[in-house]
Amino acid sequence: MKIRPLADKVLVERIEAEEKTAGGIVLPDNAKEKPKRGVIVAAGDGKVLDDGTRQSLQVKKGDEVLFTSYAGTDVKVDGDEFLIMDESDIMAVIE
Repeated sequence: MKIRPLADKVLVERIEAEEKTAGGIVLPDNAKEKPKRGVIVAAGDGKVLDDGTRQSLQVKKGDEVLFTSYAGTDVKVDGDEFLIMDESDIMAVIE
């Protein structure tokens, strides 16, 4: 199955959280925070403005991004987990 986000939506695959802390302590699964970092898998065409023109997105496929804690909607496709979110939920692109 293939997913193509619409308008200003993006499809993001989370980057998994670290297994250990900086001090070397191994974290159990229930102590890990959900990662707020991911990679753009697909992006929509952009938002349609009031005058009918389309504003392109600032992110593109392959960008590594930071997003807000409660961003997006979880979706499962062929056993893989993704987030579909608005571009406005993305706080930064990691370069």
